[in-house]
Amino acid sequence: MRILWFILIFICLTGHGDAHGPDRCNYEGGLCRVGSCISGEYLAGYCFEPIILCCKHLSLTTTKS
Repeated sequence: MRILWFILIFICLTGHGDAHGPDRCNYEGGLCRVGSCISGEYLAGYCFEPIILCCKHLSLTTTKS
């Protein structure tokens, strides 16, 4: 019975919403993190929604006068 729960959870995590997986996150310049993004990063999407997040670094833009 436990294996059925594991399979159900796995299917739910991989087939959910905009979860694109770690390859897509890394390709777009992000890192997969569990729980929350660290300081200086923002949530760009999900590697495996809703547990593993795709976080990207905040880019500081400067303007020249």
